[in-house]
Amino acid sequence: MAHGDITHIDIPVDDIGRAKGFYGGLFGWDIQEMPGYEGYPMWQAPNKISGGVLAPRDENFDRPRSYVEVDSIDDVMRKVTELGGREVRPKSEISPTSWWAVFVDTEGNEIGLYESTTHGYGVE
Repeated sequence: MAHGDITHIDIPVDDIGRAKGFYGGLFGWDIQEMPGYEGYPMWQAPNKISGGVLAPRDENFDRPRSYVEVDSIDDVMRKVTELGGREVRPKSEISPTSWWAVFVDTEGNEIGLYESTTHGYGVE
């Protein structure tokens, strides 16, 4: 993945088992839980480029959220603010080599950011 690529899409769900059956049956997605990330099943589309998570819905996460790979979350967040957006979740560690954050654009859409020192999507 390169800076600016869509890398991940989280889909909020009320019932993870039901959602796994629905999306697996509908699109043929391979949906599996990663060790250490139980309750956060990841899906992989047939093209192996897109992927994401079926995540529990809550008051702060009620719509699908796309994530964009970036070289530096810190640099992008500065630019988000300069261009009129706002940070809603600060940079947080996923693993020692990857981080995520969320901002709201000027149109009210939440967009996630993903940064990795290994330059590729996945839980390291």
